[in-house]
Amino acid sequence: MIRRRLLGALAAMPLVRPAHVRAQAAERVRVAVFNVSSALPFYVAAERGLFAADGIEAVAVPLQTAPLIVQAMVAGDVEAASNLVTLEGANINARRANTAVYVALNGQNARYRMEQFVVRAGHPAQSIRDLRGARILSAPGPANISAARAVLAANGLQEGRDYTIQEQQMGVHVGALQAGTFDAAYTLEPVATIAERAGAARRLEAGVIATHLLGRPDAQAWAAGAALTGRFLAEKPAVAQRFANAWSRACDIVRREPDSVRPLLVQHMQTSAELAPTVPLVNFTMVKDMTAEDIADFQKFVDLAVQQGVVRDRIDVRSFLRAL
Repeated sequence: MIRRRLLGALAAMPLVRPAHVRAQAAERVRVAVFNVSSALPFYVAAERGLFAADGIEAVAVPLQTAPLIVQAMVAGDVEAASNLVTLEGANINARRANTAVYVALNGQNARYRMEQFVVRAGHPAQSIRDLRGARILSAPGPANISAARAVLAANGLQEGRDYTIQEQQMGVHVGALQAGTFDAAYTLEPVATIAERAGAARRLEAGVIATHLLGRPDAQAWAAGAALTGRFLAEKPAVAQRFANAWSRACDIVRREPDSVRPLLVQHMQTSAELAPTVPLVNFTMVKDMTAEDIADFQKFVDLAVQQGVVRDRIDVRSFLRAL
């Protein structure tokens, strides 16, 4: 079923291979892409020829919810994911070990902004605690809406009594806030910046997972990352390593030259050229470069999700991390 659903989504990216790898056919790797700013390393690696330099033919498979990405990985319809929500990864790995193995993670907090609460223009709220009575929309997927609920609970708000919440596709967030259909949103970048600059919303607080769930504003909420299927790693370890090498170089470029890669937000993520320079970027980090504190933050994040019922069983995060 998932194969039929994906037939219209596959879009091969034309990549030119340098001379030293032209002699052999490029290895085709299908990558599920959730099109928010945390997918940026994929586009950097594709557009700058980093995949091609390692003999990889990258194929983008646009999928706009984490559950669909997981289904595609289980079914063998993709070999990789650009920015799979880590709680979805933890959940499937707790049930089916080695389904999604992360080679890079994206750190999020108030500095490296991704998830955040915004309110529609004219709404009086000045903090998350002020969202009593609000109609709230959430980024899609169980992990996102559960994180939103947990942050609201940490601020003393109870669903049903103090607010209502519905998950909505990212593409409708700006319009729903602008129309007044919803009072607030738990949304992601670049949508938050687009909504703010369009006058549709005002930012209440970013980095809410680190601050309210992990307990430190400077904690890293490792909420998404680049993952490979265990099957791909086992069957084509050398190709997987080359994919990870290209990904690592893309992350380095984003860190060193963020302004040079922001035009890709315009090209691939419906961000205006005027807004692209202001869109915040997350902390793109290869697993091989993570510290002991980073791993501890990640374990706490997943343990909290187990307590909330988002992840079914407790799992050691190191079991689905691979330092390539």
